[in-house]
Amino acid sequence: MKTAVRDVRMHALCGVEGILVAAATAAAFFVRFPASEVAENLARFYWVVPLSVATRMASFWFLGLYNWVWYYFGMREVLRLAVAIVLSSALLTAVVLPLSGYSFPETLLVVDWLLVAAVVVGERFSIRLVREGRVKLLGGHEDEKDRKRVLVVGAGDAAETIIREMYGSGNGDSNGRSGLLAVGCVDDDLRRMGRRVHQVPVLGTTEDIPRIVQEHNVKEVIIAVPSASGEVMQRVVRRCEDSGARFRTLPTLGELIDGKVSINRIREVEIEDLLGREENHLDLDQACAYLQGESVLVTGAGGSIGSELCRQIAALKPGLLIMFDWSENSVYEVDLEMRRRFPALGIEGIVGSVRDVAKVKQVMERYHPGAVFHAAAHKHVPMMEVNPDEAVLNNILGTRVLADAAEEYGVGRFVSVSTDKAVRPASIMGATKQVVERMLLTRGSTGKTRFMIVRFGNVLGSNASVIPLFKKQIAQGGPVTVTHPQMTRYFMTISEAAQLIIRASGIGHGGEIFILEMGRPVNITDLARRMIKLSGFEGKGIEIKFIGVRRGEKLHEKLVGPDEELLTTPDKKISIAKPWRVDTNGWAKGVDELIDLAANRDNRGLKSKLMELVPTFQPSEELQGG
Repeated sequence: MKTAVRDVRMHALCGVEGILVAAATAAAFFVRFPASEVAENLARFYWVVPLSVATRMASFWFLGLYNWVWYYFGMREVLRLAVAIVLSSALLTAVVLPLSGYSFPETLLVVDWLLVAAVVVGERFSIRLVREGRVKLLGGHEDEKDRKRVLVVGAGDAAETIIREMYGSGNGDSNGRSGLLAVGCVDDDLRRMGRRVHQVPVLGTTEDIPRIVQEHNVKEVIIAVPSASGEVMQRVVRRCEDSGARFRTLPTLGELIDGKVSINRIREVEIEDLLGREENHLDLDQACAYLQGESVLVTGAGGSIGSELCRQIAALKPGLLIMFDWSENSVYEVDLEMRRRFPALGIEGIVGSVRDVAKVKQVMERYHPGAVFHAAAHKHVPMMEVNPDEAVLNNILGTRVLADAAEEYGVGRFVSVSTDKAVRPASIMGATKQVVERMLLTRGSTGKTRFMIVRFGNVLGSNASVIPLFKKQIAQGGPVTVTHPQMTRYFMTISEAAQLIIRASGIGHGGEIFILEMGRPVNITDLARRMIKLSGFEGKGIEIKFIGVRRGEKLHEKLVGPDEELLTTPDKKISIAKPWRVDTNGWAKGVDELIDLAANRDNRGLKSKLMELVPTFQPSEELQGG
């Protein structure tokens, strides 16, 4: 029903616009000719008026100008409309001059163009002004007491859109009621002080949030700054917490892939918003253009990082996306999502283990991938301390099986996901990852396949991250368990992790370990306190309990080892950790022996062999299951 009403309105407004264009073209004769000559020229060229209307209406309709919601008409639409008027005027000129035998005054066409532009742009701005005035008249006073009073952080484009939707409609509602009433804005740009955004005043800076909330009876604060860094978000959130008002935010620029800002997209502030640094956004289009039309294999595709890899690779339009994971349910879920979001993309969901030589070769032979992104791994540190044999078989043997097959079937690029726990490892998981790094570095780019490694810290929100655990503990009423008050970790978002992996595949030549700029490490205790605050439970009995450092854990992780040199890349956000030397003497034989020990479930012998292969490995106390 709403669609039918809108169509009737659009046709009616199209008719009105036709009348205005006719009037503008006729008025051009009065502007161009002396009063005594107007009637004569109108009688001679009367056919130009309907031709002008037909040409403009057809051009506007063809160019989609009647698909807009006119009461959201702004500068972007002005520019688009100007282009349409210029093109339609050029078309009119191309028709009129030959039909008149080139006797029609060309200056009259120029006057006509100017008048048509003036009346059409003026008409559309008038519709917006009338619309906004009606909404203010109907809703600005009568129901003000029933609307939630909000303070908007920011006075830029995003804030303008949000406030405009409060006046009008963000979802097609003809009444234009959002249920929100903006009492003011705050912005740290002092040049905006005293200005207004759609009649909403800029009342101060973010430091003034507590005072403004109290003075204006604000019930909610909306943070409308998608480009804000984690540091800025932390400061704004602290002021919101001090005010006592509820607060929500727009998604970050990384989440706003389509660039659309809307009231409907406002969400709760998440811990990811408080990363403490600006989120990195890497350019994938140019360096990774090779992926377009290519067959791409992602292992561990059902995991948090693997599934994000699938999403971002799919956006680069590969020819075929092969999603490989041992978990049937995980493959099923990501397969459903990919087919829904990318219906034109070729997708194959494969259930299997990277340790299965026959299965891996079958996949390689059937699909011939040009690129492999290897995210499959066991990564829970305490769990792998108890199950070191599985860590070796999955992380080391699985990677070797996949790398051997990649070389055999001529895969062009192979990127393996590593971790900062591989640097001077204190855990079985970290030691296995260092073995994988060295194993792939020895292969480098000796054959057709380029082997590259990506190393990063903890990934916020991933399956192995502390964030889901903290959220669960808070939801259960606590306590929130932290191992040590001084423990720190490097953090990055899942989106950043996937971007780095894909970007590395595009710029790597083989034999590199890529590292993303991750800022300063985050104190885990501070992280827990922030999450408790964000959940609204501060001062409500949720305590932080220190349980002691677990086996395999270190207080502080490093991204670069003492035996590595840090090199720059063309992308200033990405560096390369280059080992001073990679000792390959007897390496393959030692790895074979390690895998045999794991296969025989000899955990004590496995530990000794790992210490032999990784001299910097400083293991925890006695392994269980030995």
